[in-house]
Amino acid sequence: MLKTLRISFSLKNTYRVNSILYGIKQIPLLRKIIPDAVYQLRGFKIAANVLSIVWEIFSTFAGKLIYFFAMLATPMALYKLPEETEGALFLHLLVILTVIGAFANSFMFNPTKDKYYAMILLGMDAKQYTVVNYFYAILKHTVGFALCGFLFGMANGLKAWQCLLIPFFAAGTKLAASAYSLILYDKKNKVRNENKLGAAGWIFVALMLAAAYGLPVIEIYLPEMASAVIMCAAMLLGAVSVKTILSFKSYRAMYKILLNNVVGMQMDKQAQVRVQREQSHKSISADSGISSDRKGFEYLNELFIKRHRRILWSAAEKISLAVIVLAAGAIVLFRFDSDMKIKLNCALMDSLPYFVFVMYLVNRGTGFTRALFINCDHSLLTYSFYKKPRFILKLFQIRLREIIKVNLLPAAAIGAGLSALLYASGGTDNPVNYAVIVVSVIALSVFFSVHYLMLYYLLQPYNAGTEMKSGAYRIIVSATYFVCYLMIHFKVPTLAFGIMTTAFCVIYCIVASILVYKLAPKTFRIRA
Repeated sequence: MLKTLRISFSLKNTYRVNSILYGIKQIPLLRKIIPDAVYQLRGFKIAANVLSIVWEIFSTFAGKLIYFFAMLATPMALYKLPEETEGALFLHLLVILTVIGAFANSFMFNPTKDKYYAMILLGMDAKQYTVVNYFYAILKHTVGFALCGFLFGMANGLKAWQCLLIPFFAAGTKLAASAYSLILYDKKNKVRNENKLGAAGWIFVALMLAAAYGLPVIEIYLPEMASAVIMCAAMLLGAVSVKTILSFKSYRAMYKILLNNVVGMQMDKQAQVRVQREQSHKSISADSGISSDRKGFEYLNELFIKRHRRILWSAAEKISLAVIVLAAGAIVLFRFDSDMKIKLNCALMDSLPYFVFVMYLVNRGTGFTRALFINCDHSLLTYSFYKKPRFILKLFQIRLREIIKVNLLPAAAIGAGLSALLYASGGTDNPVNYAVIVVSVIALSVFFSVHYLMLYYLLQPYNAGTEMKSGAYRIIVSATYFVCYLMIHFKVPTLAFGIMTTAFCVIYCIVASILVYKLAPKTFRIRA
C-alpha cells in the first residue's frame, strides 16, 4: 500500500512539476529569460518539486478556508439573525452543503489524467491504486475540515463536541456517496461521472441549495439536535461504507468506462481535438437553412452566433428567468416579513459592490471564447490574413458586441430586479438611484465581456488539443476572481459606485481596444 502511494504521488508530482515549469515558461516576462531546456535543469526541477509539495500542504487547508468563508461565514453575515440562532444556522448550512459535496465531489469518480496514466498506461493494480489514493484524499479532506470546522464552528457559537463531529461527518458523507455509486455500478453497470451530473443531479443540487440558503430567509432551519443526529448517522453510514469500498472488485472495468473518451485521448492530440469537436458539435445547430446576407467578418460572425445559440444563450436565459423568479419571490415575502424589507433596503443602498462578484459568476465570457476557439479560430488562425491588425480589431469589436448582448440579458434582469426590490422594500429619497443600479450592473456586465475577450486575444490560452496552456492567463483569471470576491466586503453609496463603475468601464474598453490592436497580431496564435 505504501509503495502504491509513493508511486502514485510521484506520478502526480511529475505531472504537476512539468505543468508548473510549462506555466512559468508561458509567462510573457519570463519567456525570454528561461531557457527551452528548463525541464532538464536540476535547479528548476527541485524548485518546482518544492512548490508542488507546498501546494499539496497548502491545498489541504486553503481550499477549505475559502469554502467555509465563502459558503458559510459570508451568507451568515447577510442573514443577520439573532445571536442565539447562529449555531443552528451554521450547522443547517454545513449539513446540507456537505451532502451536496459528497455527490458532486466524491474524489473517486473524477476522471483525471493521473488515473489514466497509472491504471491504463502503466497498468497499476486498479483496486490498490484507487483505494490508496481515495483514502489519502479522504484523510486530507478530514484534516482540512477539522481545522476549519473548529475555527468557524467555535466562532459561530458551537460547542467543542459539535465541532469534533464536523470532520468525521464530512468524511462519512463522502464514503457513503462513493459506496452508493459503487453499488449502483454493480447492479446497473452505470458509472457516475461527477463532472457530468446530468439533469437529475443538477435538480438535486438546486433543490438542496434552495433549502440551504432559502429557508433561513423565512427563519426555517434545522435545529441543532437534528443536525447532530444527521451528522452521527452519516458517520455510522460512512463507517459501514468502508467495507463496500474495500471489497469492490471491478475498479479496472469501471475506470475503463469512466476514462474512455474523457481522458483516454489525451496522449493523441488529433484524437483529442476530434473528441472535443464532437462534444462541442452536439450543442451546435445542424439546421442547413441557417444563412446570412451580410458580408466579410459580419457574415462569419452571424453564422457562428446562429449555429451556437444553444451554447451562448441557454445559460443566460436560464439565469435571467431564475433572477426574475427570485425577485418576485422576495417581493411576496415582504408582505409577511417587514424586518426583511428594512434590512434589504439598507443593504441595497450601500452594498452594490457585492454584485461585482455576482456579475463575475454569471458572465459567459470564458464559455464564449472557448466556443470561438474550438469551432472557429482553431482553423482560421492557420491563415496569415486572419492575424492582420485591422482584421483582428474589426473582429474583436464584432465579437465584443455579441458577447455584450449575451451578458446583457441577465445583467438587465438583475438590474431591474434590484431596482424593483429597492422600490418594494421602501424605496429611496433619490429616484436617480433606481437608474444608477441598472446602469451599474450593465456596466459591470460590459466590463467582464471586454475583460475576457481581451485576455483571449492577448494571451490565447489554448493549444491545438484545446488544452489551456497559458500560465499568465490562469494567473490573471485567478486574480480577477479574488478581486471580485474582495468587493463583497466593500460598502459604497449607490450613486458613487455607479459613477465609478461606468467611468471605469468606458476607460477599460478604450484601453482594451488599443492593446488588442497593438499586441494581438503577435499574441493571437495557437499555442504549441
